[in-house]
Amino acid sequence: MSSSAIATTASSNDRRHRWKVLGVGVAANASFSAAFSGIPTTAVLIRSGYHLDNAELGLVLGLMGLGIALSELPWGLLTDRWGDRPVLLSGLATTAVALALMALFVVPGPGHVPGLPLLAAGLLLVGLLGGSVNGSSGRAVMTWFGEGERGMAMSIRQTAVPLGGAIGALFLPALAAHFGFASVYGVLALFCAVTLFFTWLWLYEPAASAAEKTHAARQPTTPAPLKDRQLWRIVAAIGILCAPQCSILFFGAVFLHDFSHAGIAAITIAMATLQCGAMVMRVWSGRWTDRKRNRREFLRFCTISSAIAFAALAALVTLAGQSPNIGPVMATLLIAMLVLTGVSISAWHGVAYTELATIAGARNAGTALGMANTSVFVMCFLTPLAIPHILTFGSWPAVWLLGSACALVALRFFPKPVQAMPASVPCTQ
Repeated sequence: MSSSAIATTASSNDRRHRWKVLGVGVAANASFSAAFSGIPTTAVLIRSGYHLDNAELGLVLGLMGLGIALSELPWGLLTDRWGDRPVLLSGLATTAVALALMALFVVPGPGHVPGLPLLAAGLLLVGLLGGSVNGSSGRAVMTWFGEGERGMAMSIRQTAVPLGGAIGALFLPALAAHFGFASVYGVLALFCAVTLFFTWLWLYEPAASAAEKTHAARQPTTPAPLKDRQLWRIVAAIGILCAPQCSILFFGAVFLHDFSHAGIAAITIAMATLQCGAMVMRVWSGRWTDRKRNRREFLRFCTISSAIAFAALAALVTLAGQSPNIGPVMATLLIAMLVLTGVSISAWHGVAYTELATIAGARNAGTALGMANTSVFVMCFLTPLAIPHILTFGSWPAVWLLGSACALVALRFFPKPVQAMPASVPCTQ
């Protein structure tokens, strides 16, 4: 077989294999998202099972976000230095072990309730270790997919966050209610272990062709990610916009239970529907912006629509609060508005991460995504800590109005679309 035929076969195999790599990225993010986004859907059961008040509940839920925030950038730097495979394998393995230890030692039972420090330490550790999956899986996608497909590929990868959240919302509350928290942590550990196997089987660096190496060598040198002001502006926008998103993901279940008096079944359906809607929107937005090449316009549109949705939710909650009892029609409206707002504030992730990684370049994508995820999970730590205090001094409308305000602030940090230069008119003699 000629060398050109061998190169063509290798290229064809790589094009098929990249979908396995994307599948590994989705599974890795979903396995951790099932823990990060799924555990908060059991918030009502955590509060009663571990004997916590709202402030303590916010602390333990926020500590997982703090662990991710502290570890994201170091994991991203290690990914760019060592590669995707070793970081993702080690991160999934240690996260599975941490969750298994929680299933053995940090579960409430008859006559025994683990103390707040033990629960907090366990969730913090899960966050520190699980932070490895985001940057490493994102860099793998950037490496295997070309510019015209990265928006769709990254958006598919980002569907893993609501996918894992939907799986968690569907199964974890029922597991916690009927079988206890040992089953919750055990199932999450098993999810990470299964993903670990397929990562070991399929994830490796693609073989770059000579033409690709020459093209990469000729690319202009970009600023180091940590010194790039444009990257930091997008990182700030992503982090600020995640505050209202976290308010719904972490306290949406509590809001529906305490304010709307919804049952576990209604809460489960609402939160799972929200996550499924977010998945659909992320895939569609990635494909659409790849075709239209309008990522920046889409990001600004999502930010404005989210601000409007949160303001509308606050207005509806204010209206509902004026009645002594919330009837079934109003309860249904509240659930529908919460789901709509949650989908709106979750739709932009894949597009934002693609724009960020594109500006940084594939070789620096791990660091850039680590920067973004650090800002995201700082907000995921601070938001659940702040909401109980907002509720003490204000009300649920105040929570949702602050979400609207955060979206408007984030709008100022997202870069404005680049105006196309008008075509030059040829000079005639």
